[in-house]
Parts: sequence; structure tokens; C-alpha cells
Amino acid sequence: MGFFSWHTQDTGRSIANQFSNEPTFVVFMLDNKGNSWVEDNYEGYGVFGGKDFYELLAEMNGLGSDRQLGIDLAFSDKPYISPNLVESKVRWDYIEEEPENCPHQGYFYPEDDIDDEDEDY
Repeated sequence: MGFFSWHTQDTGRSIANQFSNEPTFVVFMLDNKGNSWVEDNYEGYGVFGGKDFYELLAEMNGLGSDRQLGIDLAFSDKPYISPNLVESKVRWDYIEEEPENCPHQGYFYPEDDIDDEDEDY
């Protein structure tokens, strides 16, 4: 199974998972009814504060609590509403916009470029 990750909608930061070389940080997942879940050590599988992102997406779209139906909907061409992912729920009101997928899946980040100074040994 691969990792799932996104960019936070308020800061644009990639949500790194605990197995990557990047540090994790607190992320809030919000639905359109005012509920929120908090995660401070994201594992990379779409679960924030014990709630699965795709299960919540399915619920928000009237599909019950079926994670697979949520995944199918998210990767379809059909319109849907999505949970929000943010670093600060205090400064955020739910918007009907999905978070941007992270191309690195929260794990496969490119290595930092080596400084020119380090290349001169």
C-alpha cells in the first residue's frame, strides 16, 4: 500500500508522514458540519486523529462510512465535497475545495541539493 498525503490548505505545506526524513506537525481535518480531528504524528495512510480522510469524504457525500467508496469518488471525475486539511483551525472556515495532493506522498521528498562549498573537498 502506498502513502496518501496532501498540502495544507492554509499554509500550503506538505503533510509529511512519520516515516519520512521531514518533521511531522499538527494538522486539523475539518468537515463541512464544524467537526474537526487533530493529528500530530501523521502515519501516511489518510488517518487524522483517528478518522480516515476517505471515510469522511464518503460520509460528507452521502456514501456512508465506506473508505473505498471515498477513494473511488476522490479519484473520479464526479463532483464531490471534501474534508479540509489545515494547520490552524482557529484562522480557518471550511471551504468547498479539496486539499492539493502531495506529489511526494508525504514521504518521497527529493534530497536537498548539496551546497557548492560541500562539493569542494
